[in-house]
Amino acid sequence: MTNISGSKKLKRQMAPLFWGITRKEKRFVTTTRPGPHPKNMSIPLAVFLRDTLKIVSTMREAKSAIYSQSVKVDGIVRKSLHHGIGLMDVVELKNVDDTYRMVPGGGMPLVPIKISPEEKTKKLCRVKSKSTIKGGKIQIGFHDGRTIISDADARPGDTCVVQIPDQKIIDVIALEVGAQIIVTKGTNAGQTGTIEKIEPGTFILQRRVLVALEDRSIEIQTDNTMVVGKDKPAIQIR
Repeated sequence: MTNISGSKKLKRQMAPLFWGITRKEKRFVTTTRPGPHPKNMSIPLAVFLRDTLKIVSTMREAKSAIYSQSVKVDGIVRKSLHHGIGLMDVVELKNVDDTYRMVPGGGMPLVPIKISPEEKTKKLCRVKSKSTIKGGKIQIGFHDGRTIISDADARPGDTCVVQIPDQKIIDVIALEVGAQIIVTKGTNAGQTGTIEKIEPGTFILQRRVLVALEDRSIEIQTDNTMVVGKDKPAIQIR
């Protein structure tokens, strides 16, 4: 049996700030393995339990919880310490009443918030690709690595409300003027606003949107945003 490539550890000084780890306590920390989210935009499952949520105090306790199949991500049991948790992922813990969703907030790209039990079967997924496959079927690719074969009228940049873990598209939220949007990266991460204008991309510049925040307007690349609703967020993001 071959081993998955990549190192299992990372120097703590190199870890993203939103992991919430101490920098000088030890030299290394568990890192993410290749998975659904980019390495710099995800948290290893073991680190999430121990340092972000602080529901366990040691790595041994984190291993015990994960290996005993007590943790679900997007409704699927995950048994790897290195599984990366990213944007809009829903995390459930066995024998714990709280369910968490990962959202941008406070200038950080990932912050866990508690959600109601009714919300844990819904997830926002930003459309990254749309292609035609064998048989003339349409395959839609999302920001979290999942793909769904569907006839939904969704284009890259739009957001789909997906039912998890059933992989069904409930609704499509178009990237258009007047839609509600959340900033996912940068110093404005977590702020929500209304799209005022959409600037088409060029050979040099990516597509951009002019977003009206609480007291100002900013122009930002669409890759650093996610549409969350038409008049208000379709699901809980705060």
